[in-house]
Parts: sequence; structure tokens; C-alpha cells
Amino acid sequence: MARSIKGAIALPLSGKIGLTLVLFWILAALIGPMLAPYPVGAFVAFDVFDGSSGAHWLGSDYLGRDVLSRLLWGARYTVALAAAAALLASTTGTALALTAAVGGPKVDEPLSRFMDMLISIPSKIFSLVLVAAFGSSLPLLLLIAAITYVPGNYRIARALAVNLAQMDYVQVAKARGEGRFHIAIAEVLPNMIHPLLADFGLRFVFIVLLLSGLSFLGLGVQPPDADLGSLVRENISGLGEGALAILAPAVAIATLTVGVNLLIDALPGRGKRK
Repeated sequence: MARSIKGAIALPLSGKIGLTLVLFWILAALIGPMLAPYPVGAFVAFDVFDGSSGAHWLGSDYLGRDVLSRLLWGARYTVALAAAAALLASTTGTALALTAAVGGPKVDEPLSRFMDMLISIPSKIFSLVLVAAFGSSLPLLLLIAAITYVPGNYRIARALAVNLAQMDYVQVAKARGEGRFHIAIAEVLPNMIHPLLADFGLRFVFIVLLLSGLSFLGLGVQPPDADLGSLVRENISGLGEGALAILAPAVAIATLTVGVNLLIDALPGRGKRK
């Protein structure tokens, strides 16, 4: 704990700004819905695209619903889905990369060619096909986002693992009879953590943008629920008058992704290996 606090204090200003933004949106996702002043789908304003007021801090949307309440609920879907999909993609990609690195050419070649095939499929086309076939749902969105970004994580993790597998300490472990599982988990993986953490952050940002794009096209979280991308899409008619209903979720997406990027770039020890 003391080391973590010391590392956070040692962050440059950009890293502290990124950490503040990330923590803000994590808290918004965790406790925001409990602090929402109105139910997420309640019609509480007589005027649509109303401005900021004491009753509605971020105004009202195109149906007269409270924007702040919907923003707090939408942050939960965006952050939770993106974090779960990034974790699933990174875990799967890293596990397959370690298997390829210690399994030899007979394992490495088929896995790598399969990942090359997956990465060549445009993410939006892949999403459209699956949503058209099975209908939009939270589990499907999670699966789409994870599958889309497994190949990218695999390529980075495999490059790291293959290089580390040639190190002297790994050869010593092989010489003393350690099995492949031990070599992958105890010798190779610990020295990949910092680069993989940075890659996890990037996957999270990519998935936030992917899910927001799908929601903007009407393929993401379905009404009456909404994520940040859905909030932008459903209030697009207020763009001409600069309504808070469309500006607030757009700013939310921007601050979340910029905050994660700033934090990633400032991580201490990023990319170092023993």
C-alpha cells in the first residue's frame, strides 16, 4: 500500500490529472446511480433540452428526462462493460500468447495465423453481423468487444513472451527441468506485467470508443437503458442549439478516454523488465 501511494505521488502532473479523472468515473460508475436525483427513465421536465437549473443541473433531454441522472446510470454501463471486456480480452490474449511462446512452432503457428485472421475483420462489420444475427444484449456486447481486441493483445503479449523465453534465466529454468506451465507463469509472465498494464489501458479506451460507436448507431445498450454513446445518439437533435443533453455525455466520453491515456503514459516503471 505504501509503495502504491508513493508511486501515485511520484506521478507527473499529467498522470495525476489522469488518475483523478479515472477515479472520478470509477466512483461515478459505482455509486453514481445511488446519487441520481431522479429515476433513470422519469419524465421530470416540461421543456425538452432545458438548460441547467437548480432542479436539473445538466438540464433535460429530448423527452424531458433529467440528464444528470441518465449520465450517472450511463457511466455505469460504459465503464463496467469496457472494463470487463478489456479484462477478458487481455486475459485471453495473454494466456494464448504464453501458450504460443512456450509451446513451440506447432502451437505458435496455428494460433498466430488464427489471430491474423481475426484482426483482419473490421470491428464494426463484425459487430453488425453478430447483432443482426442474435440481437443486441449486454452479454453479446461484452463478447463482441472482447473478441475484437483479443488479437491485438495477443500480438503484443506474444512478442514480449517470445523475447523473454530466450532469456538466460528461462533457459536455466528449462535446464533444471521446470515444466512449460511453470516457465510461462513464474518466469515469463511476471516480466510482462508493466507493458501488459499499459496495453490493458489502451484496450479499455478502444473498447469505450467501440461501444460508444455501436450505441451511436443504435446497436449498443438498448432503451430505456443507455450508456454514454446512447445518450449522444438520442439527443443528436439538440446539437444545433448546443444542448447540455448532448454535450455532457460527449464530454464524459472524452474525459474518460483522455484520463486513461494520461494515466497510462505516466505509469512508473512502464515497459521495464528484469
